Amino acid sequence: MSIHKTARIRNVGIVAHVDAGKTTTTEHMLFESGRIRSLGRVDAGTAATDWMDVERERGISVRAATTVFQWNDCTINLIDTPGHVDFSSEVERSLRVLDGAVLIVSAVEGVQAHTETLWNALRTLRIPTIVLINKMDRVGADAQRVLNEMKKYLSPDVIPIQQYDGLEEAFLGVKGLWDLDEEGENHRIADSQELYEGVLERMAEHDESLLDAYISGNKVPDSVLVERLIGLTRQAEVYPVLFGAASKGVGIQELMNAIVEYLPAPAGKSEDPLSGVVFRLERDKVMGKIAMVRLYGGRIQNRDVIRNTTLELDEKITQIRKVHAGHHDDVGMLEAGDIAGVCGLSRVRIGDILGSEDSVPPAHRLTLPLLTVQVSPVQTADYPQLVAALQELSDEDPLLDLQWHQEERELHMKIMGPIQLEVLTHVLQTRFGLQALFGQPTIIYKETPTCAGFGFVAYTMPKPCWAILKFHIEPGPRGSGLVYHSIVKPEKLLPGYQNEVARRVPEALQQGLRGWEVTDLKVTLVEGEHHVWHTHPLDFVLATPMGIMDGLSNTDTTLLEPYLHFRITAPEEANGKIMHELILMRAVFDYPVIAGERFTVEGTIPAATSLDFPVKLSTLTGGRGTFTTRFDGYRECPSGSEMTRQRRGINPLDTSKYILSMRNALGSQRS
Repeated sequence: MSIHKTARIRNVGIVAHVDAGKTTTTEHMLFESGRIRSLGRVDAGTAATDWMDVERERGISVRAATTVFQWNDCTINLIDTPGHVDFSSEVERSLRVLDGAVLIVSAVEGVQAHTETLWNALRTLRIPTIVLINKMDRVGADAQRVLNEMKKYLSPDVIPIQQYDGLEEAFLGVKGLWDLDEEGENHRIADSQELYEGVLERMAEHDESLLDAYISGNKVPDSVLVERLIGLTRQAEVYPVLFGAASKGVGIQELMNAIVEYLPAPAGKSEDPLSGVVFRLERDKVMGKIAMVRLYGGRIQNRDVIRNTTLELDEKITQIRKVHAGHHDDVGMLEAGDIAGVCGLSRVRIGDILGSEDSVPPAHRLTLPLLTVQVSPVQTADYPQLVAALQELSDEDPLLDLQWHQEERELHMKIMGPIQLEVLTHVLQTRFGLQALFGQPTIIYKETPTCAGFGFVAYTMPKPCWAILKFHIEPGPRGSGLVYHSIVKPEKLLPGYQNEVARRVPEALQQGLRGWEVTDLKVTLVEGEHHVWHTHPLDFVLATPMGIMDGLSNTDTTLLEPYLHFRITAPEEANGKIMHELILMRAVFDYPVIAGERFTVEGTIPAATSLDFPVKLSTLTGGRGTFTTRFDGYRECPSGSEMTRQRRGINPLDTSKYILSMRNALGSQRS
């Protein structure tokens, strides 16, 4: 793909809190561009990008939908992402492959907790972003209030570049500060000097020449200001704000113009080495597994054999398809900068790197599943089919992290929330013809070392075996996860054996003293020894968990529980009752802020104590209260808390039983 051709592509995601109007906006963009001939409706289940049965029935997006359309001689690959926090994993995988984003904020509800989560992810990844304040025609719309919220909670660098005419029923439309004339030159069309000066003032914070002109009162030509605005937007320094009413199609063409003008084209050329990432998996009844691929460099064609660097294997492409809302067109080629569905990669998984990883941006974790649930078939005979179905769904969403315990005939999955459970139940029924029962979701706790200490193992009997390890284990800062390194010299323990230990330490920490994953710790291999004749690499597979668990028994562990940052908005008369409930739930919160007849309170709260609070809040406020949350990390449980999980397999602290069990399991692998 030439540089010129790449310049006519935009890879854009639409992100927002649930019900801000993402899918409706996408629908109108497809209609205005001629991609679809008639408008669908989310509430009627006819939106093009809500093509799954469950989406049409519930009126919400549960999967990121990829579509493509043409506008102003530009190909726009658009990803409509789910807004509900239960489906954050779909959003985080999409963010990785975007060059730009449109964040939609409701003019009525304003900035909500999940809006902030999305914004923080966009900023971490430095994704250039346009903001659309939608639903300007709805009762309760207040654009200025929402702008103030955005400057407070998101960034002071949000810059309105449009005038809006009226609010609520009186909303008539928008007028841009500039527009392109027939020669492609920008000229001013809005008559607001205040709007112009607002743009200049904010831009001057980022540009010295504009700052000098602003301070001295010199006139800045519109063409210069627009050029700098485009440049700073593409560098993710400032964020243009537009207004609209997507349900009526107002402001949609202006939004599409802004996507082409302000958001960047993808980098990379088809002459570059092959470099791409798989960010989604879809299933087709005829073609089987379809891997959605964003290509950062190189070119692939039908029948090419390409390298899956992550899995270290080669696979042959059978077809390359452009995907639009569940429909596919065979295009035969995918070039740098573009997105398409690739067929024939039977073993591929989400996150796999194709070719070189040098050009692929890192993944970003939006949130974590905080609940675990047990799954069982209604009909016992369906057990094998249920395992296979859930494994397939886990391939499509790795955060489900399916755990299949064959001996106990138990299936466990991690989930984000109750709506995800409803969707999983529906998908198992409609896609696989299976009826499943889900147990009561329980909170996922974690453990962390209480103090520093050593773990030691000398696995030298029964022969033949020899693996001696000594670990230093110490607590780490909250949120640091596992930090592992070795200070053992290669002559004491061969690099191959050290690599085996490094691979097994994370596995050994999956179950701590209380059965939960151990996190936020630093593990250092301080001593290690192998034997020239008796050691086999598998000895370290067996020895590592024994050394780690010995260390944890010496350090002891502290129980951690997940916390949420919350924001409650409710009628003022419910203030006292809500404060009382928050105290009972061990919440930590600021003083409530009262505005008009409503109040807002923010703080942090344990996930475990607040599972049922949304229902209680609805009762306390007659349905007029809102409770929005985002994950805020793990913290220590109150002293005396004892939440244990049944251990799977033999505990490595029971050394004789563990060695016997592991040697039987590993026996066939020893040479």
